[in-house]
Amino acid sequence: MTPKSASTRKSSTPKALHITPKSTRKRSRAAIKDDDDIKELPHNLGRIAEPPTTEKSLDGELPAKKTRLRGPTKSVTPKKEVAQDVVNKATSTAESSAKKSKKTNNYGIVPGTTPYPDWPHPTHEECEEINRLLSSVHGEVKAPEVVPPPSLEVTGCGEVPSVLDALIRTLLSAATSGANSRRAFQGLVKRFGILEEGIGKGSVDWNKVRLTDQKEVFEAIKSGGLADNKSKYMKKILQMVWEENQDRKAALAASSDSVPGSTYESREEKDAEIAKAQNDVLSLDHYHLLSVEEAFKELTKFPGIGAKTASCVTLFCLQRPSFAVDTHVFRLCQWLGWVPPPGHSALLPSGKKGKPGQPTRDRTFAHCEVRIPDHLKYPLHQLFIKHGKTCPRCRANTGETYGDWNKGCVIDHLVTRTGGRKDRDVDPAVYANSIKARRQAKKKAWKHDNESESTNLTDHESDVEEESIATPLAGEDNGID
Repeated sequence: MTPKSASTRKSSTPKALHITPKSTRKRSRAAIKDDDDIKELPHNLGRIAEPPTTEKSLDGELPAKKTRLRGPTKSVTPKKEVAQDVVNKATSTAESSAKKSKKTNNYGIVPGTTPYPDWPHPTHEECEEINRLLSSVHGEVKAPEVVPPPSLEVTGCGEVPSVLDALIRTLLSAATSGANSRRAFQGLVKRFGILEEGIGKGSVDWNKVRLTDQKEVFEAIKSGGLADNKSKYMKKILQMVWEENQDRKAALAASSDSVPGSTYESREEKDAEIAKAQNDVLSLDHYHLLSVEEAFKELTKFPGIGAKTASCVTLFCLQRPSFAVDTHVFRLCQWLGWVPPPGHSALLPSGKKGKPGQPTRDRTFAHCEVRIPDHLKYPLHQLFIKHGKTCPRCRANTGETYGDWNKGCVIDHLVTRTGGRKDRDVDPAVYANSIKARRQAKKKAWKHDNESESTNLTDHESDVEEESIATPLAGEDNGID
């Protein structure tokens, strides 16, 4: 797709955001830990409507309290020391330029090329039929003509005009709930403020975040989860953006024709971009000038940014067709047969066939990106998420013995459900332990990522993660992508 000129792109000018003073009333744990994780849908889709009263609710058969990772139960380390250890861990790495850790990971995919060239699904007709059926239940979904202005209430996944805002918001929403990511973003706003006037008005003062100590960033976002990793990645990303802005400023001032996307900019737009860089207003809005493949490549060069995050920013902020694959989308793609079953070989980036194995989220993204018509990528992504969270038969945490199973599924005749299903006869202790085991495995995987130069916070997929997605009993449907 040919990039639009910056002057013709549809956008909405962000309005100055009013920050409501923090209430002095102390919230109880119950008030903080509500059911937003289950009832809130991503991407401004709203909340799941309350289901009709049934004989027994789904929650009635599951542990009332979620298992949390708190380390060894016999530990007697004071809470203050534990908290300080976490802060020290987050800030132990000396500040250094992002140029030190350039990412080279391509996640085993080549944009524009399917890893399953011999798999004929989904066809255009299959995509149209699924869109029609899901729309009949969940309503027709259309991409907005104008990207909405940024909100402090809705954090991820990137449906805001500013590309940098979209990237950071999506990073904060990785592997956590919507409520947690909101708290993390609000923590940034309260600690660093927003630009109230001039260039960049309405956006977080990202340059102030860049210049501050990593400990300050950690403290601002620690309520959102994985703050040690995310604060480190955020600092590196912002430093890389600042360096990129300065390089573009120098090239644009010299009237260089080698600046990516500059051929689509007017002189006024180039001058505005130079002014932003001179005022240290960090921006990635020039990505609007790039093709889908170029934008994807640029986004995934940042530490902590994988295929799913890059796809979300491309789809929701850049308003380009992209089929982002989260947990729900991945599950439905497997059940619909849109990707081959386990044991099928994938084409590697080298062009050679790999060993037979499980389909991954990244390969599902690469395959569906080629097979799904562009005009259906936005609605199908949204419909899959909504259906995957609300359908009594297509949720991850459901089974044939649950009371609402008999309500049926509009695509029941087209899916083949695989993996273990949760059942009312499962021992609650076994179920709770399986959740704990999955979370421990993910925490270990991210610790490994944190020690690697080629990292991918949002889309890391260890063997344990793949197994937990394919087998819903190993995890819980809590809205975490």
